[in-house]
Amino acid sequence: MALKHEPTAPYHSAQDALRVLETVSRHSTGVLDAEIGRRTGLGADRLTILLRMLRREGYVEQNADGAYVSGAALGRLATAHGRDQALREQLQRTMDRLRDTVGAAIYLSRYVDGEIHISQYADGPSTPAVNEWVDFRSSAHATAIGKSLLGQLDHNGRRDHLSRHKMARLTSRTITNERLLLSRLGAQPPTVPVLDLQEYAIGTVCAAVPITAGSSVGCLALSLPVEHAHRLREAADSLNRGAAPVLLSMAL
Repeated sequence: MALKHEPTAPYHSAQDALRVLETVSRHSTGVLDAEIGRRTGLGADRLTILLRMLRREGYVEQNADGAYVSGAALGRLATAHGRDQALREQLQRTMDRLRDTVGAAIYLSRYVDGEIHISQYADGPSTPAVNEWVDFRSSAHATAIGKSLLGQLDHNGRRDHLSRHKMARLTSRTITNERLLLSRLGAQPPTVPVLDLQEYAIGTVCAAVPITAGSSVGCLALSLPVEHAHRLREAADSLNRGAAPVLLSMAL
């Protein structure tokens, strides 16, 4: 199965952040931002944004002299022992912050061995998770998560998935025509969030953005009650802007 890898803004941000981390990690006693900029070729404004994000995520710290050193979060992920648990905890902290910033339930999903998996999510009393009334694995055609993941596969990969999962009508808005769905997936720009406007469940709207690292297909998604549908596009844009730390954690 071939993948359609087209770099998105979060991908570029994560790549730039990795370059910053590599520079910082080479200087055990610390390195000033001007030197980081010189070594990475990043402009001052861009570097300031990235360093702010890396400090927030715990990947770098600033000492009394203003120099940057590797942070505790990076140390936890760098050790083989307990790395999986450390990554899961780091992702959960990032998703919890994103939930509070966006004001919506947040989901991290991956496409593994031909199936959709929701690996983690962050919800709360004011940001409830969607009720999974139909298994997400069999409803890719109707969800923002499913359409984002399928959109990252090539045409044959999409058709293979749909051949194994009947496109059932879940609401009056659900697309059940395979040709129409494939056409829309093919026309979806990778930089534009995929939307679900009550296609999976009446009363819920969703959005998803791709977070592809290497050969892994994944996406970050949000859900909102339909009474907050007027916030969906703004929330989706915020989700896209906030996806870089998630992608960075997965790439480390």
